[in-house]
Amino acid sequence: MPKILIDGDGCPVVEETIEIARAYETEVVIVCDTSHFFSYDDVKVIVVDKGKDVADFTLLRNTENNDIIITQDYGLAALALAKGAIVLSQMGFAYTKDNIDNLLAQRHQSYNQRKHGHYAHAKKRTHKEDEAFCELLEDVLSSM
Repeated sequence: MPKILIDGDGCPVVEETIEIARAYETEVVIVCDTSHFFSYDDVKVIVVDKGKDVADFTLLRNTENNDIIITQDYGLAALALAKGAIVLSQMGFAYTKDNIDNLLAQRHQSYNQRKHGHYAHAKKRTHKEDEAFCELLEDVLSSM
């Protein structure tokens, strides 16, 4: 059975992921840097030093074909897709080969806007987003 790897730096659905994974008896691995702390009896936690993309590259090194990756990072999602992983956004959608290029282009456009002083305010996370994520993860696990 594939495992679930969570990009633990800022992921709001860690608890939900672990609860669903337990129901499917699926291994969970959380990868985070030293500014985060996770402690679960049945979850492997890999803590790495702070640094640009250190946690992302560690997560990728631990990813195998058909593993499930949970991340909000489009760049990490693209690399994980290339390794044959199933990549899910905490917002309740799957990253695919069909949508990743557009998402990366949007990320680049947002970066350019921020570089010129245009900042968008992040919306508060909603219960519907949590529900959408949980439904998606359940669908993925039940189809395996």
